[in-house]
Amino acid sequence: MPVATMAGWAADVIAELSVVAGGVVVLLYALAARRGRQAGAAWIALATTAVALALTVPALIEPGRLTFAGTYARDHAAAIARVIVLLATAVTIVLSVPWFRRDPRHGEYYTLLLYSALGAMLLAGATSLSELVVAMLLSSATGFVLAAYHRRSSASAEAAIKYYLVGALANGAMLMGVALLYGLAGGTTLDRLPGLPPTAGPVAAVAVALVMAGLMFKVGGVPVHVWVPDVAQGAPVPVAGFLLAVPKVGAFVFLARFVLALPAQELGWAAMVAVGAAATMTLGNLACLWQDDVRRLLGWSAVSQTGYGLMAVAALGRSDLAMVALLYFLVAYVPGNLAAFGVVTTLRGRTALADYPGLADQHRAEAAALALSFLSFIGVPPLSGFVAKLLLFAVAIQAGFAWLAVFAAVNTVISIFYYVRVLAPVYFAAATARMRTLGAAAASVTVASAAALVITGVLAQPLVAAFAAAAPGR
Repeated sequence: MPVATMAGWAADVIAELSVVAGGVVVLLYALAARRGRQAGAAWIALATTAVALALTVPALIEPGRLTFAGTYARDHAAAIARVIVLLATAVTIVLSVPWFRRDPRHGEYYTLLLYSALGAMLLAGATSLSELVVAMLLSSATGFVLAAYHRRSSASAEAAIKYYLVGALANGAMLMGVALLYGLAGGTTLDRLPGLPPTAGPVAAVAVALVMAGLMFKVGGVPVHVWVPDVAQGAPVPVAGFLLAVPKVGAFVFLARFVLALPAQELGWAAMVAVGAAATMTLGNLACLWQDDVRRLLGWSAVSQTGYGLMAVAALGRSDLAMVALLYFLVAYVPGNLAAFGVVTTLRGRTALADYPGLADQHRAEAAALALSFLSFIGVPPLSGFVAKLLLFAVAIQAGFAWLAVFAAVNTVISIFYYVRVLAPVYFAAATARMRTLGAAAASVTVASAAALVITGVLAQPLVAAFAAAAPGR
């Protein structure tokens, strides 16, 4: 292979390679550093995310194209996803430093975090089913270990084993679907899928359903959603916020590429996704009504938010704004999720609903961050969640799924009850106990994540205009 070609390919994935190199450096540092200096690995990991962000900037400007023989996309959608993933990873790193301070050997944790983020980045750029398998396995394997990182916690172990078992089932189904599609299409790149033979209808439908099962696991959608509330409740709090947000970014972008490559009329994938969206948002919202644990409530809320995101996927190919709506939904959801889990992290993991009355009297910044997060999830202007839901409702109606928009509106009304159930005591009840915080750094990135909801909401018009050029392949 010519050296020039190899150099060109390396340049196309330079941001991803920087994360690989950074993860290796973090691991070597963790192996060599004394126990009292393990937190130094976090600074290397933060520097890695900064370098990768800087190397992603050219992809936001240059015209999109495929590379590595059509198996990987260097386009705007992938670049936007990388920016979201890397920023979320940086926030998680800052939250993790004080959280794991007493863990004598936590330096390698940051390697796992970087490689889990790398899996999400690879998912966002994948244009081949073989690349999908690699990215899914990297994201899943690291995620299983991260969920169990509190080695002496039974709750963490239980969350990890549930996450692993559901993931093994979903990823196994996905592998079978990939094998079937490879046999039917004669190749693994997504551009082969429109040419599926007409006689392959039933088998192709089964294969597509199996691949979608793996992707629904990664985004936390029905019927492979059951790991989400358990991981939210049992995993280390910064990890929970990361796992419920970052892998979802890459999986949603690949899901968009995948369904756009399918022959819609023969397989009817749009109706399948629309039904999944309705079931996911409804189940997530109804389950939230009975939760007395804030972390578990956030887990079920993440399930419901996935349902809203799937509305944009169902509208792909039927609405010109569908990809814009999906990307903006991710911009709105990820900081909101990180802000909510950041509040729990800052409060040293205090998660019982009974602990939150009077929070605003003791810690105004944390209470405001939690309020902004929840109000954005509901869709209150001028927060980014409002614009996201407006776009999602519009594309669903444009795509002929008006019934789905009605479902989403009803679910939004339901969500008000359980979010207010948390926020009302925070602001209007007397404090029951003094709550200590984890430190200024954790509070700062939590407030910054909440502030991002306001900033992206106010700047919605230029962001939407920029995302309009972000359709896969551009």
